[in-house]
Amino acid sequence: MCTVTLVTTAGRPDELSMALARKACNELNIRFEPRNKRSISKLSRFFNANVIVAGKNRYEYYPKGAAAPFFFHPNSAAFRLKRVARGEQDPFLDACNLISGDSYLDCTLGMGADAMLAAYKVGESGKVVGLEDDANVAFIVKSGMKVYDTSELPLTSCMRQIQVIQSEAVEFLKQQQDNSFDVVYMDPMFEELIEESNNFEALRVAGSHLHLTEEWVEEAFRVAKKRVVVKAHFRSTMFEEFGFERAVRLTSKFHYGVMEKN
Repeated sequence: MCTVTLVTTAGRPDELSMALARKACNELNIRFEPRNKRSISKLSRFFNANVIVAGKNRYEYYPKGAAAPFFFHPNSAAFRLKRVARGEQDPFLDACNLISGDSYLDCTLGMGADAMLAAYKVGESGKVVGLEDDANVAFIVKSGMKVYDTSELPLTSCMRQIQVIQSEAVEFLKQQQDNSFDVVYMDPMFEELIEESNNFEALRVAGSHLHLTEEWVEEAFRVAKKRVVVKAHFRSTMFEEFGFERAVRLTSKFHYGVMEKN
């Protein structure tokens, strides 16, 4: 039985937080529960529910039993973009080999940091689509990318360019034509946690724990025009299992694998 999700507000809601609460209820088709001075953990236990909190300027998502909320933040994208803008290399971009005008499909969007770099590389003439299986996470990320307040460029324009779609990856891929995206990217959640920030731990609790399958790889290869790229822990055997050429990074806890289309 699926855990229900409800929406509430911060402790002292204002008109903005009430408007955000209504938006979440309408888009996710879930109900509103007044806060009434109750803690999030108490609401979650009483209603046996996940809880989305509409704050004064952002949403926070508390999956049932989570100790910390999940909320949208660009995380590593900001400093990675600065490095790339200075002409430095980024291993993700090296693996994807994107050029201006390319189309990029991120099957496991998560916080969207990689997709933001992809958006920078493909430019305004390119296309970036990010899939998120969990409806609540997709809503939080999609909403955050639209309104996140930052004066940092090109970060803002990059996150605004991403089209976030709530869908399971294989089902979405099956609906696409052959060679419809230049690059298809997959970053299944690691068996071993690499990122150490609290928000990545919250995403680990909130997000879908997907495992790469033969069907997923086959569909990605069919949809990709140029290449399929996968990211995994350096101890993972999926590179060899599915036929990816591993780019070994001796000082990194994760590697990229590439499967060329031609």
